[in-house]
Amino acid sequence: RNQKSLFCFLLSIMKYRKKPVAIEAVQWTGENKKEIFDFVDTGMQFMDDSLLITTLEGVMIASKGDYIIKGVNGEFYPCKPDIFHKTYDAV
Repeated sequence: RNQKSLFCFLLSIMKYRKKPVAIEAVQWTGENKKEIFDFVDTGMQFMDDSLLITTLEGVMIASKGDYIIKGVNGEFYPCKPDIFHKTYDAV
């Protein structure tokens, strides 16, 4: 790259902070099917110890211990516990 394109590239890299939004979530224990069913009212299927959840990106699998999150637009998606605890605090 020449100096001008490198300079433009460096200018486009910025840091962003997640907006503080409250979300709803339920942790999938493998035994709380009714709670999950009541929370995720559509686009979900139980499969052994896993859940199949229809998300905006397609069907995703949630394993025991994963959190099921209701996003700001009402969409649902699974989140691994370590990421969940790094990202969210109870309110």
